[in-house]
Amino acid sequence: MSNFERILDGLRSGDRRMLARGITHVENGSEVGRRLAEALVVQDSSIPVIGVTGPPGAGKSTIVDRLIRSYRDAGLTVGVVAVDPSSPFSHGAILGDRIRMLQSTSDEGVYIRSMATRGHLGGLNSVIFEVLNLYRAFGFDRVLVETVGAGQSEIDVMKYCQTTVVVSVPGLGDGIQMLKAGILEIADVFVVNKADLPGAEQIRSQITNLLHLSAEEREWTPPVVAVSALQGTGQEELLRSLDRHHEYLMSSGRGVEKLVVQISETILQEVVQRYEQSLRSEALGLARQVLGGSITLGESLVRLEEAGRGG
Repeated sequence: MSNFERILDGLRSGDRRMLARGITHVENGSEVGRRLAEALVVQDSSIPVIGVTGPPGAGKSTIVDRLIRSYRDAGLTVGVVAVDPSSPFSHGAILGDRIRMLQSTSDEGVYIRSMATRGHLGGLNSVIFEVLNLYRAFGFDRVLVETVGAGQSEIDVMKYCQTTVVVSVPGLGDGIQMLKAGILEIADVFVVNKADLPGAEQIRSQITNLLHLSAEEREWTPPVVAVSALQGTGQEELLRSLDRHHEYLMSSGRGVEKLVVQISETILQEVVQRYEQSLRSEALGLARQVLGGSITLGESLVRLEEAGRGG
């Protein structure tokens, strides 16, 4: 039996070691990883994949840990992808999120994988779609994804997760300005964490008002849930909101549409990566010709487009 077949069989039989090896192969872009990615393209949207995003210090890891415990209390298995910033030295994950979830790491019904962004913008790792497919193949009942927490540019989470939870807290400056700058549109559920602190109710009211003022007509209006992740308050309301959104996705067909977007993003990303290196080399040669005066900048653009089309 080949290494690929061993990992594939192990995934489908619930072998955590094979899951870990499969993720490593996918992250490293090995031949086994590529074969796994092709073999496990998801066609089932029934497994809830929940992304948690928000600014640094909002308590995302604590909220994820609370969700893990609640799902485990209900007898559900949970897979977690915790995307950490890359180390500037090793380019690996700093593992800050894993440290905050230590209580869950020893649970056999929970699997937590820390992944580095490896320079990828958007708050996630470039192979997140493939990794999530490994989690689905493994058969977790719930999959949780925690993003880096970089701020307004962090919108990849809505592309690769079925339900996006945006976390805000009082005391981090103008959090509403952050929401107005783009994060507002990606949220399926808003969470105001540290609800016991002054200003929490004001933030909750502001988010609710922004949703009502939005000109966009929504089939799904994101609920705004106030929680205290440390104290555990608001947890039941958050769980109900997540379940309701998943039911909405399944009944409306939006869950299948999200999978189509995920697959299309993965195809586009693969094509871009495949041709980027050759086009960069071509662009350098054209730049030298522009500098030497043999062609104009406009002519260089035309030639680069022709090279991209294979002309």
